[in-house]
Amino acid sequence: MKPPNVPVPQLGLERREILKLLTVGSVVSASGLLGCAETSKLAPPAPARTSAAPPPPPLRDFSFLQLSDTHWGYEGPANPEASHTLLDAVQTINASPLEPDFVVFTGDLTHTTDEPGVRRSRLKEFERIVSDLKVKNRFYLPGEHDAAPDGGAAFREIFGATYGAFDHGGIHFVRLDNVSANASVGDEQLDWLASDLSRLSHGTPLVLFAHRPLFKLFPSWDWSTRDGERVLELVQGFDAVTVFYGHIHQEHHVTTAGGVKHHAARSLIFPLPAPGSVPKKAPLPWDAESREHGLGYRAVAEAHGAAALTELAFAPQTTPNTPRSPAP
Repeated sequence: MKPPNVPVPQLGLERREILKLLTVGSVVSASGLLGCAETSKLAPPAPARTSAAPPPPPLRDFSFLQLSDTHWGYEGPANPEASHTLLDAVQTINASPLEPDFVVFTGDLTHTTDEPGVRRSRLKEFERIVSDLKVKNRFYLPGEHDAAPDGGAAFREIFGATYGAFDHGGIHFVRLDNVSANASVGDEQLDWLASDLSRLSHGTPLVLFAHRPLFKLFPSWDWSTRDGERVLELVQGFDAVTVFYGHIHQEHHVTTAGGVKHHAARSLIFPLPAPGSVPKKAPLPWDAESREHGLGYRAVAEAHGAAALTELAFAPQTTPNTPRSPAP
């Protein structure tokens, strides 16, 4: 599949090198994030502040990668090459001359299991594999496959807190956990988020990472967050808010109230059908003749002062039907 002729981040690399990297992940240009969301004229007034928030720091350009729904440990007909897909992605990123500031994994790092020992083993194997990435700053979100069976206990043992925030390059990033507590964010985390945002100027660009969509995309397929609207209420009034999420294993873009823009990433393991397009949600059949098998990621790049989003295909970097196992 030939990648479309679209703008790509101009980060001092040749176009062919960037396109090769985009086959395994989202390359996000920080300067483009200001164009990912704009203040809506219908946005409600900003919540009252007890004291004046400091002005946002100056934005500097940088890049980061997003990988989602790797489902390490999956075995089945939806991806007979699952044993090496994640390793291929690590290999391709490491071979690229691009040096992202960080990588974020937006949930379902591993495939679900009812066995606590197997769950911990898979999470540890995943962490060992991605620790080989040349990008040493890595952030992790749980998916329901990782955290729903035990409320995130195993995830926290290996990766630490299931949610948090950090500032980087003039942008405030928030990692949300909307899987550990019955497909909800929960009151405790909502209170933390309100406190975290209260110290920011509304001119600060916000990026939220979540596993599930924060809006009601298709609740009958479990494609929503029970209290996602409460999260979106908290970010109303900020000038630029962008949400990157996974879970639905396909490209999807929508803008909700206040100009909040939501972008779903494809999966690294198997695609799922468009919401409501079939009676029952199930992985799409593996197409042995396809080069990209419906797998891939979203690319975000600055173009003419706004963010241009393009979905590019994933093509395995190793010879098909030659599975590999992670190093012990």
